[in-house]
Amino acid sequence: MTDLAVPVDDLAPAVITEALRAGGHPVTVTGVEATAIGTGQMAGSYRLALDFDGDPGEVPPTLVAKLAVGPMDKRTSVAGAYRTEVDFYRDLAPTLAVRVPRCWHASVSEDATDFLLLLDDLAPAEQGDQLAGCDVVDAEAAAVNLAGLHGPRWCDPTLADGTLAIVTADEASVLTEVLEPMTSVFTDRFAGRLRAEDQEVLERVPAVAGSWLVGRGERFAPVHGDYRLDNLMFAPDHGPVTALDWQTVSLGLPARDLAFLLATGLSIEDRRAHEDDLVAAYHRALLGHGVTGYDLDACRDDYRYAMLQAPLIIVLGCAVGTPSERGDRMFLAMAERSCAAIRDLDPFALL
Repeated sequence: MTDLAVPVDDLAPAVITEALRAGGHPVTVTGVEATAIGTGQMAGSYRLALDFDGDPGEVPPTLVAKLAVGPMDKRTSVAGAYRTEVDFYRDLAPTLAVRVPRCWHASVSEDATDFLLLLDDLAPAEQGDQLAGCDVVDAEAAAVNLAGLHGPRWCDPTLADGTLAIVTADEASVLTEVLEPMTSVFTDRFAGRLRAEDQEVLERVPAVAGSWLVGRGERFAPVHGDYRLDNLMFAPDHGPVTALDWQTVSLGLPARDLAFLLATGLSIEDRRAHEDDLVAAYHRALLGHGVTGYDLDACRDDYRYAMLQAPLIIVLGCAVGTPSERGDRMFLAMAERSCAAIRDLDPFALL
């Protein structure tokens, strides 16, 4: 994590008071103790212990603040992601059934280089561990929660009127151009640690990535884009799953999120043994959210097609992320698991 000193002015009692009052909570915050949490590279997250003058009503004594940090050039480069996350919490999340932290305040500056989210503190829930993976019970809970993102606005034409973007053919072409050199950087970086059969899979992806991204456009919904264990909070004793980090929301084939979750989060053995049941659980949850005209066979076929989501995100994420020992181990584990899934399911045959 880079040096993210607590931005005292941004988290002063007067600022938090104004933010909460803007959301209809008539409180006066007299004290804020901020503790940095998480390892975010695009934004800073802080647990806020709040003191109030008088009865705070329903406002809890601790909240989590997420805000822009770092030099302005870096913030400018990711301003679109800041705006996307604020728009998600402010406008889109209330129309969905996916479990996310309650949002007490969401605002973004006109140029989107500053933003502030005040969210529920989810403790004692714990962040998932992408490197360690998860068990089948937690994977099912995460998949069912994912259906709450996709189902309520499944193929909703009014989504095109909002801020969510769907990948165009021109954008897909640009991705194809940059993905090949990025893949070479990835395979060179992990030379000697990346299995030959996994490298072969990764090197096949750039040639088809553009057509894959724009394929199956007749089915769309909001997609998280990075729905993996590190972006999920798990309640104790296999309790509910809550999804975080909504900077990458877009419109796309819903199964991309499901394929990414299962291909990268489960061990190869667990995925092979349980993925049919997990896809079926996700599909049942979709039907429960009102999706019609989409049978289980079609869902399984989309899941197979969507497997190429994993190498795309792994290669791109590795290229833009700050190198670390844990990060390297994580990317290798994700590559190994997802390349095995691609060999098993052969999404290339569907292109």
